[in-house]
Amino acid sequence: MHFRPEFIEEFKAIFLAARPLILASEGCNGVELLQHERDQTIFFTISKWDSAAHLENYRHSELFHNTWAKVKPHFYCKAEAWSLMES
Repeated sequence: MHFRPEFIEEFKAIFLAARPLILASEGCNGVELLQHERDQTIFFTISKWDSAAHLENYRHSELFHNTWAKVKPHFYCKAEAWSLMES
């Protein structure tokens, strides 16, 4: 996610508040926030789920929609998401 610079500290606070709630979601085994080493406006969240169905349930949750509504207007450019599996 690439945010406008003036939103960075607010985004970090939003993530810190949401993290324990995300972790409490059924099937969530971890969620991390990473910030780009050189460009402080770029962030990655990495979450681990028991299954794609658990992730989809979270994506349709009130928690996700409320959090997304707070952060989406502050994107510098369109966010990207990938689903990955261990090989």
